[in-house]
Amino acid sequence: MKCVKANLILPETLLAEIQKYVQGETIYIPKTKVTHQKWGTRTGGRKLLDERNTAIKSSFRAGTAISQLAEEYFLSTETIKKIVYTK
Repeated sequence: MKCVKANLILPETLLAEIQKYVQGETIYIPKTKVTHQKWGTRTGGRKLLDERNTAIKSSFRAGTAISQLAEEYFLSTETIKKIVYTK
């Protein structure tokens, strides 16, 4: 998140209105819900985790033990349980 001077991007009237509430402080203006992206969608991280979880579920259904899956994927047994027992 980069810092931008408000007087460089906002109209003077809007800046004056904001100054009624905040002066000399840093404020965060969030993105609209339309432009908001879920975690991992830009980098592909979410897709990688989904593929990993699918592979874990498949191995579990094929008979691989939870403890063995935990060692193989470097995860705790509790995390493996969460993955295999959720829909």
